[in-house]
Amino acid sequence: MSGLARASSQGSLDRPDDEVVPYSDDETDDELQSEDDLDRKAGWSVRANDREYCKRPEFQKKVFLCIKKSKYSGNGIKTYKYNFFTFLPLNLYEQFKRAANLYFLCLLILQIIPQISTLPWYTTLVPLVLVLGITAIKDLVDDLIALVTVFSRSKARHRMDKEINNRKCDVLLNGRFVETRWLNLQVGDVVRIKKNDFIPADILLLSSSNPNSLCYVETAELDGETNLKFKMGQKVTDERLQEEDQLARFNGLIMCEEPNNRLDKFVGTMIWDAQSYSLDLDNMLLRGCKIRNTDFCHGLVIFAGNDTKIMRNGGKTRFKRTLIDKLMNYMVYTIFALLVLLCAGLAIGHTYWYESVGSKAWYLYDGLNYSSSYRGFLSFWGYIIILNTMVPISLYVSVEVIRLGQSKFINWDLQMYYSEKDTPAKARTTTLNEQLGQIQYIFSDKTGTLTQNIMAFKKCSISGRTYGESTSADGVVLDRGKPVDFSWNKYADNKFQFEDHYLISCIRSKKDPQILEFFKLLSLCHTVMVENKEGELVYQAASPDEGALVTAARNFGFVLLARTQDEISILENEREESYKVLATLDFNSDRKRMSTILRFPDGRIRLYCKGADTIFANDTLRTLCLCYKDISEEDFAVWEQKHQVASCAVVNREEAQDVVYEEIEQNLLLIGATAIEDKLQDGVPETIAKLAKADIKIWVLTGDKKDDMKIHYGEDVNVQLRNRQTQRRSDPQGRNCKLKDPFFPQPGKNALIITGGWLNEILYEKKKKRRRLRLKKLRRRPNTPSPPDNSSSQPVDEWEKEKRQEDFVDMACECSAVICCRVTPKQKANVVSLVKKYKKAVTLSIGDGANDVNMIKTADIGVGISGQEGMQAVMSSDYAFAQFCYLQRLLLVHGRWSYIRMCKFLRYFFYKNFAFTLVHFWFSFFNGFSSQTAYEDWFITLYNVCYSSLPVLLVGLLDQDVNDKLSLRFPKLYLPGQQGALFNYRNFFISLFHGIFTSLMIFFIPYGAFLQTMGQDGEAPSDYQSFAVVAASSLIITVNLQISLNTSYWTFVNCFAVLGSIALYFGIMFDIHSAGIHVIFPNTFTFTGAASNALRQPYLWLTIILTVGVCLLPVICIQFLYQTIWPSVGDKVQRNRKKYELEDDEEERKKKKPAFQRGSRSRRSAYAFSHSRGYGDLIASGRSIRQRPRARPELRESIREIPQAENI
Repeated sequence: MSGLARASSQGSLDRPDDEVVPYSDDETDDELQSEDDLDRKAGWSVRANDREYCKRPEFQKKVFLCIKKSKYSGNGIKTYKYNFFTFLPLNLYEQFKRAANLYFLCLLILQIIPQISTLPWYTTLVPLVLVLGITAIKDLVDDLIALVTVFSRSKARHRMDKEINNRKCDVLLNGRFVETRWLNLQVGDVVRIKKNDFIPADILLLSSSNPNSLCYVETAELDGETNLKFKMGQKVTDERLQEEDQLARFNGLIMCEEPNNRLDKFVGTMIWDAQSYSLDLDNMLLRGCKIRNTDFCHGLVIFAGNDTKIMRNGGKTRFKRTLIDKLMNYMVYTIFALLVLLCAGLAIGHTYWYESVGSKAWYLYDGLNYSSSYRGFLSFWGYIIILNTMVPISLYVSVEVIRLGQSKFINWDLQMYYSEKDTPAKARTTTLNEQLGQIQYIFSDKTGTLTQNIMAFKKCSISGRTYGESTSADGVVLDRGKPVDFSWNKYADNKFQFEDHYLISCIRSKKDPQILEFFKLLSLCHTVMVENKEGELVYQAASPDEGALVTAARNFGFVLLARTQDEISILENEREESYKVLATLDFNSDRKRMSTILRFPDGRIRLYCKGADTIFANDTLRTLCLCYKDISEEDFAVWEQKHQVASCAVVNREEAQDVVYEEIEQNLLLIGATAIEDKLQDGVPETIAKLAKADIKIWVLTGDKKDDMKIHYGEDVNVQLRNRQTQRRSDPQGRNCKLKDPFFPQPGKNALIITGGWLNEILYEKKKKRRRLRLKKLRRRPNTPSPPDNSSSQPVDEWEKEKRQEDFVDMACECSAVICCRVTPKQKANVVSLVKKYKKAVTLSIGDGANDVNMIKTADIGVGISGQEGMQAVMSSDYAFAQFCYLQRLLLVHGRWSYIRMCKFLRYFFYKNFAFTLVHFWFSFFNGFSSQTAYEDWFITLYNVCYSSLPVLLVGLLDQDVNDKLSLRFPKLYLPGQQGALFNYRNFFISLFHGIFTSLMIFFIPYGAFLQTMGQDGEAPSDYQSFAVVAASSLIITVNLQISLNTSYWTFVNCFAVLGSIALYFGIMFDIHSAGIHVIFPNTFTFTGAASNALRQPYLWLTIILTVGVCLLPVICIQFLYQTIWPSVGDKVQRNRKKYELEDDEEERKKKKPAFQRGSRSRRSAYAFSHSRGYGDLIASGRSIRQRPRARPELRESIREIPQAENI
C-alpha cells in the first residue's frame, strides 16, 4: 500500500467487480417508481390536535357496497380468536375444512340412512368426536390460556385485550390533559406518557423530561431485546413544545408512509410554520415498548390500533409443510381411491350374486322389491361405511401428538443449553421436526452465526507499513512478544491487548503525523455514544466493529470524551479538543461506508470516511480503509443545501441521500487501513465437518477465499453461463432438452465466490441503481426489440432467464464451497429460493440478525441464533439456540430420530389399518357381498382409539435406533433421511401388501379352523360371533406384537403399552359381551356371552396362536435376512453398539483437559466490513444510552474455509 494514494468511491457503471464494493439494492426494475411518483405526496396525513381531520371524505375507504368508513383505525384491539358464543361454530367450521374430518362427517350422515347403514352410527361418531374434541381443546387452550408473545408472556388473550384496551394515559383535549382509556385514543391526539408506562400507539416523540428530548425505551415486547434503546424528538419540538399550552397550540401536519409491518423503518415529514422537518424511526415510539429512565414524554399519535407496527406483525406467516406431510396427504388420497375401487368391485359382486343366487333363495327374501342393480348401488355405499377405516381418522391427531412430544425433547435437551447466557434451545414450531432429518442444503450467515461477533483490533496499515506484529520499541520483530503496557494512559481499557511496541513509541514521540491523523480519524468518524459513569467512560456503539475501533483509538491516546448534538470532544496527545459536527453520513448496506464532516478548531472543514476493503483478507481479518479530504466553505454550503432537501424527502429518501452522499465522498486521500478479528465460535469447524460427512452442503452467504481449490469468481461464472446460453441457442433442440455437460472438468475441486453485484448480473435480476437513475434522468427508452443474437448476453424471454438461473444453481452445486459475499437480505432469500426451485431440495437457513430474516423465512426450516445482535432472527425462526455448534445435534440427533420415528409410525399405522379393514373384504366373498361386518360393532369403534393406539404413539415419541453419541459419531446415518428412503410410495405399498397378507391370515386361518369342527363340550364353535371374537383377538395380538418387532429402543413404558393394550382389549371385550350390559342396552350390545363361550375352547386358543405365528414368522425371517445379508449403516452400528460405547467412554477420559494449556490458538473469521446503521441521526443530546444496544451488522462478509470440512 502506498503512503498517500488517491481513492475514489465512484465505481464504474459498466460492470460489477468482485474486488469493488457493489452498489446493490433490494429493488428490481419493476419496483422503481416513476418520476411522477417521486413528486407524489405520501398517502398518510395526520394533523395534530385535530380529530376531525381524519374524518374528511378523501380519507374514507369503502367497506361494503356503498358503506364507507375512515381508513384510520381506532386504538382498540382484539387478538383473541373465539368468545363464548363463537367458539363452537368457528372451531367446527375450521376443523371441517380439513378433508379427512369432512369425509367422516359424510360417513356419519350415510350411517343415518337406514337403506345403506351397515354399521351403527356410534362406530364413526365416537372416533370423530374424540378427534374433534382433542383438536378443539388444543385450540381453546391456545386461545384462552396460551401465552401471547406480542404483548405479554403471562396472560390470556381475552384478559390481555381487555386490560390493554382499558389502560389509562393522558390525552390533550380542549387545551388540558385528561386521563382516558387507550380504547378512546385517536390518530392526531397529543398524549403524555409517564415513566414505566407502555406506549399506547405508534407515536411521534415531541418532547420529554430529559434534555434534548431524549427518551429511553425498552423494546422487549417488540423485538425480544432487553437492553434499553433511546429515541429523540426533533430539536424544534423540543424547544417549543414543553408546556401544556404550547402543546395545545401545536397544529403541525405529518405526512408519512402508509401503515406497514416494518419495525426497522419509518419515513415521514413534519410541516409546521411553513418549515419542513425530516422524520425517521429514531423519532418514533412504537406501541408495545415501555418508557424507562424518563419521567414523562409527549407525543403525537400517528398509527393507532390495528395500524400500529406491532399489530401489523401479528398477521399470518407462511405455513411451512414437510415433505412427509405432502406425501402423507397423497397417500391418503391413494387410499381413498383404493377404497372406492374396492367398494365398486364389491357392489358389482353383490349385483351378480343377487341376480344369480339371492333372488332365487326364498329364505333370503327381505320383503323389499329392489332390483339387483339398485341393491348393488346400496351395497356400494354400505361398503364405503364398512371399509372407511382404511382412511385413518386418528392419523392427523396422532401425528400432532408425536410432533409436540418431539418439540418438547428439543426444548429439554441440556446439551443444547448455553449456560453462559442461560439460553436453552427452543422449538418454535411443532410441525417441522421430521424435516430436520432430511436437510440437504444449509445456508449460513457468517458474522454472529459462525463467529462470536466480539471484535478485537489486531492490525493496521499506515503509510505503507503494517503494525500489529510482536515488535520492540525500536521496530525489531520479536519471536515472542508481550502485551503493551498502557499504564501511561489513564483512560485505557484494561481488556485491550496489543503487542506492537513500535506503534506506541511512534504515537508518543509524535514523529509521524500520518499515524496521529489515522487515530484521530478513528476517534472522530463514528456514531458511538459515550457516558461517564463514576469517572469511567462507557461507550455505546451501533456495531461491535465501531466499538473496537473507538476503543483502540482510546488506548492509543485518542480518547472520545463527550459528544453533543453538534460537537465531539476528544483527548488527543493529552490535550482536549472539540470538533463541530457539520454532518454525519451514516452507514447503510449499499454504500458500505460512513463519513463525518467536521469543523476543526482552526476553522478547517474536513471529511473523514471509513469503508470496507479486503487488504487483510489473507489474514482472515475484517478490513476498513480510512480516508479524508478537506472541503472549502463554498463547496460545503452548496452541498449542505442538497443534503437538507434529500433529508426531507418523503418518497425514496434513502436513495436521494445516497446520491448526495456519493457526490461529496469523492477524491479522498487514503491514510491507511484497520484489521479487526472476529473469532469463530467454539465447535464451528467440527460441526461443519460432521455436517459435510452427512452429505449436507453448506453455502455461506458472505465469504472468504479457499487456497487449495480452484476458485471461480463472478466474471468466470458469467462467462461460463453465457457460453452455455449461446450453446443452447445454437442447438435446434435447445429448448426441448437439458444440457447435461458439467461446467467444470473436475467436480468437487472447485470453489465459487461471488459478490452481490455479480449475482444480480448473472441472474438478470437487477441493474445498478445509479445506472437506472441516470437513464431515467436522460429519459432513455429501450429500442424496438430485434431478433435474438446468439452473442448477446441478455435473455430473450422468461424461459431463457429461468434457464440461466438453473444453470447457475447447477454450476454452484458442482462446487465444494459456495460463498456469496456482500449480498443484501433479499439476495440471500433469492439464492435459497433458486436452490429450492431447481434442486427440489430441503433447505435450512441459519442466521442471527435482522438481515437474515428473509433467508430464514424462505428456507424450508429457519434457525435463529440468539447472539450479540438482538432477537429478530430468533423471532422469525422455526428453531432457535445460542451456538452454531448445536446445529449438528439438532440435525444429526433430533432431526434423524424424529424422521425415523415418524416414518415407523406412518408405516405401521397404515399397516394396522389395512390388516384390520381388509378382513371385511375377504369376508364379503362368503356372505354374498351383503355388507356384513366381520367384527363386533364396538370392536370396530374402539380398535384405533384404545386397542392399537398407545404402542405406536410411544414408538413415534421414544424410539431410537442408536443413541445420540453414535448418531454424532457416524454422520452417514443421516443419509436415509435425505434420500427419503424410510417413507415413500415403495414403503407405502409394502405396508399395503403386508396388511393384505395379515388380513388374509386373520380371516382364512380361523375360517379353515372353524370348518367342520367340534368343541370340547360337543358343540360346534363355528358360529359367526365366535369367529368374530377369534379374528379380533388374533388381530389385536398380531398388531401389538408387530409393533414390538419394529421397536428398537425398549423402555418399561413401551412394554407396558403393548401388554396393556392386549389386556385392555380382553377386559373391555368381556365387559361388553357380558349379560349385565346386555340387559341394560339390549339393542346395542348383542354379542352376549360370545367371548366367554369362544375363549374357553382350547382349540380356538390354538387357532389364535397359529394365526399370530403365521403372521409374524415371515416378518421375523425377512428382518433377519436383511440385517444379516444386506445390513444398512444403522444395522452395522447397532451390531457393534457396545463396542462403540466403550470406545466413546475411553475417548472421553482421554479428552479431559489439563488445568493449563500452553500455546493454544483460536480460529478467526474472515475479512470484510460488517456494520449496521449507526446513531448518526440520534447524536443530538450529549448523552449516551444506559445499556449497550445489541445492534445488528447489516451485512456479513466472509468466512474462512475450514480445512477439516469435506465437501461443504
